Amino acid sequence: MNLTMRHLLAIALLAVVLAPAVHAGPLPRPDHIVVVIEENRGYTQIMDKRNSASYIHELVRRGVLFTESYGVTHPSQPNYLALFSGSTHGITSNACPNAFDSDNLATRLLDSGLSFASYAESLSAAGDVSCMSGAYQRKHNPVTNWQGSRLAADVNKRFADFPQDFAKLPNVSFVIPDQNNDMHDGSFEAADDWLKTRIAPYVDWAFKHNSLLILTWDEDNNYEGNHVVTLLVGPMVKAGTSAQRIDHYSVLRTLLDFYNLPALGASHDQEAIKGVWKKH
Repeated sequence: MNLTMRHLLAIALLAVVLAPAVHAGPLPRPDHIVVVIEENRGYTQIMDKRNSASYIHELVRRGVLFTESYGVTHPSQPNYLALFSGSTHGITSNACPNAFDSDNLATRLLDSGLSFASYAESLSAAGDVSCMSGAYQRKHNPVTNWQGSRLAADVNKRFADFPQDFAKLPNVSFVIPDQNNDMHDGSFEAADDWLKTRIAPYVDWAFKHNSLLILTWDEDNNYEGNHVVTLLVGPMVKAGTSAQRIDHYSVLRTLLDFYNLPALGASHDQEAIKGVWKKH
C-alpha cells in the first residue's frame, strides 16, 4: 500500500471514530404526560380476547401496544422505584417505609424548571407518608420515599386533587389507583371502569392538546416471565404495535429524553422508545 492510500485509509478510519452516534430521530415533546400504573397482571391476561369490549382494549386500538414489555423484578415496590428513579435501591420487598436521597424523575424535572406530581387514590391527605390508608398503599407511591429529603410534600397529592382543567396538570404526572381499582385486590372490570370514568376524559383532551397517556403494569402475575402490557396513547403516536423490548427503565429513559434531561441509573443503559412517533 503506498503512502497516499495509507493516508486516505487513516483519514477514513478517523472519520468513523469521530462521527456522532446515529439516533433514531428526535422524540416529540408532549405538553403533559400522565403515567397510570396498574398491578399484577400478565400480558395475556390483559390482552385476552374476552376483554375486547373493555376500555383498555379501546386504548389499545387508539395507541401503540408494546408486545415485549417487562417488569424488572418482583414484588411490586422495586418496580415502582425503578420506573421513578432508575434503580430498585436494593429493595426486594414491599416493606415500608424506605427513604432515599438520590435524583429521580421528579427532581430531574423540577431542577429544569418543569413540573411533576403524583396523584394517589385514597391517600388520606396531600403529603401523607403513612404506609397505608384503607385501599391506599405507600409501596405503590414512590415519591413518598424522597419526601422530606429531595422532594417537597406538595408533589405527593391525592387523586382527588387531579385537576378538572387538564391544562393545569404538571408536565409529568404519576396516577396511582388504589388497590381496589388497580387490579391488585379488585377485578379487571373494576379497574377498567375506573380508567374509563377517571382517565378517559384526559385521553380525549390529550389528542387535542399535544399530550400523552402511558398505561403500564408494575409486574405480572408470576406466571408470564414478568411480561406486562404497556400502552402509549396520544396524538404523537402511530397507532399499532411495537416489538421493541422495553421495561420500566426504558419508559423512564423516554420520559427523560422527551425533555432532554440526563438519564438516571439503569436507564442509562436503555434505549428510549423509538419507531412509534409521528413526524413532528
